[in-house]
Amino acid sequence: MIAQNIRSVEERIQAACKRAGRSREEVTLICVTKTMPVEDLQQAYDAGQRSFGENRVQEIVDKVPQLPGDIQWHMIGHLQRNKAKYLMDRVVMIHSVDSAALAQAVSKEAVKAGRVMDILLEVNVAEEESKFGLTCAGVLPLIREISPLPGIRIRGLMTVAPYTDDPETNRVYFKKLRELAVDIDHQSIDNVSMDFLSMGMTGDFEVAIEEGATHIRVGTAIFGKRNYDL
Repeated sequence: MIAQNIRSVEERIQAACKRAGRSREEVTLICVTKTMPVEDLQQAYDAGQRSFGENRVQEIVDKVPQLPGDIQWHMIGHLQRNKAKYLMDRVVMIHSVDSAALAQAVSKEAVKAGRVMDILLEVNVAEEESKFGLTCAGVLPLIREISPLPGIRIRGLMTVAPYTDDPETNRVYFKKLRELAVDIDHQSIDNVSMDFLSMGMTGDFEVAIEEGATHIRVGTAIFGKRNYDL
């Protein structure tokens, strides 16, 4: 079932890329694995997936040693500063940096670990009170503040768009994030590139691809609905 779901998602990705005149290679599918058992992740791996995304540090810590070592893990959920240290030898990118304090914590731990951590800044484009993230106006000032920090490399932006039954309603937010990234890129700030736009989930990833997403985060369409009681 999981392999079949992945094939279905892949067909939708390819169709969206074709509509947008983009190459399939421009889009990374991140399988969102929160609350899912290792057995399900192994099925996704066996079906060819290599990019997995987790919302919780503890799940990353638990799952990484149980799965093949060539998986690229992404931290996509809200990150507490005191847990940044657990990600240094486990993830390739943190998608959810939204404050100077968190960036400083990641920088400190990355320097201690002798690595450079790729980060994205999380932007609450829709300004939903229930969501984490910077306002659009707050992104550039934060970038200017944290870009000199050692041990981190700012690679782009991330957003979680509102839940909706009509994905078209989120197009405006994806477009706004892309335009913000273009504006920042034109500033030519050292240690900052806007190569990556992490946006789009199960309900709206096709629209996100059409608006320039480089990373889409898909869970339910691959693994089914989650049991949050676990």
